[in-house]
Amino acid sequence: MDMISTIGPLLLMFVLFYFLLIRPQQKRQKSVQNMQSSLKKGDRIVTIGGLHGFVDAIDEGKVVIKCGDGSRLTYDRAAIREVTESAGSDMLAKS
Repeated sequence: MDMISTIGPLLLMFVLFYFLLIRPQQKRQKSVQNMQSSLKKGDRIVTIGGLHGFVDAIDEGKVVIKCGDGSRLTYDRAAIREVTESAGSDMLAKS
């Protein structure tokens, strides 16, 4: 009985940390990986540095981003923070 009262609070703290910190972080990381793997040409994106542009070309680990002034910059795929507008939604809006 004495061992349970000693280990119980530690187990409870671990369970709380898992559900409040570890599990949500794993979910966010998985969603970011899914977003980065589903990038396609024409997507409007934002990089982790704050650069806004369109995906011009995609490689295994690199993305070429076309900026507003027409310049093309090459970034690692992991540098893409979010897709603000998918290429497919552009096509639907124009129809």
